[in-house]
Amino acid sequence: MVGKATKDDRMTFVQSFVAGGSAGVASRTITSPLDVVKILAQVGTKETKAGFLKSFSNIYQREGLKGFWKGNGIACVRLFPYNAVQFATFTKLKVMMSDQSGKLSAMNALVAGSVGGIAATCSTYPTDMVKTRLTTAHSDPSKSKYKGILHAFSVIYQEEGLMAFYKGMSTSVIGVVPFAGGTFMAYEVLDKAWGKPKEKMTPLENFINGCLAASFAQTFSFPFDTIRKKLQAQSKTVHEDMRPDVEFNGMTDAFIQTVRKHGFLGLWKGTTANLAKVAPYAGIMFASFEFTKRIFLYVNGYTESPWQDKPIPGVPQELNPEKLKKWFEEQKKK
Repeated sequence: MVGKATKDDRMTFVQSFVAGGSAGVASRTITSPLDVVKILAQVGTKETKAGFLKSFSNIYQREGLKGFWKGNGIACVRLFPYNAVQFATFTKLKVMMSDQSGKLSAMNALVAGSVGGIAATCSTYPTDMVKTRLTTAHSDPSKSKYKGILHAFSVIYQEEGLMAFYKGMSTSVIGVVPFAGGTFMAYEVLDKAWGKPKEKMTPLENFINGCLAASFAQTFSFPFDTIRKKLQAQSKTVHEDMRPDVEFNGMTDAFIQTVRKHGFLGLWKGTTANLAKVAPYAGIMFASFEFTKRIFLYVNGYTESPWQDKPIPGVPQELNPEKLKKWFEEQKKK
């Protein structure tokens, strides 16, 4: 537990980085089947035209179980640094922007979450683009245009050039503000709704907070994610089955053509699969982050156990890890 008038600065930047990255990999791998269905629905491939539930059987019949984890390798390669940068940035900004009691206002949480999301998006975007291509391709290398992650990077670069890796990035940056910012804002607000100190919250309560926060934010930002996927999948060099279901020139035209063909709700195409995925994904992510954080607090010497955030009596919780280490050294000399 942190002191009555202090900010929670008990993890190093590297520890926040590792905790965020590990949380992203765990949550992405567990929810991969739902992400595959969501992306294929957004792009508009034939497997998903019969609806959400039918999409699962279509993918299974065509590619087997491995079809539900295609693109997961590159997704994890992307998500470790993405979530690491996002959580580490948010954690540092939270320390800087919170009041003296360690509380972060809803607006400041929105700003911190947005900045973290933008920083993460810009630093890892090429891997997200390649993930979309691998997800829309067949999972069997003998039937796919791309034989693996490195091959996909090589082929896309040779056929489409360096800028192809940044297709849809502007849309992604715009969309990450309501999603990342909204998710962290809602998570902070929901934390307070339980009416108990942060350190006393259970993994289940952190999981529920993550589910609700991401569902709230994703509802508003989903159209940007849909257009981003269409922009990433757009290419004359890939098979027709891998291409978006509308033709367009740029972000604005992609919005117009999608609405023209599918109606306004077409911007939310795949949202059923996405909400089914994003709720447990975010829940697992936040719960994993909080669990990993407790391990680091124990390792740093603040708490009695890695299983709960229970402070060691007499240990100053307001000191950062570097200062606490010096404090322990001074105590030994006494």
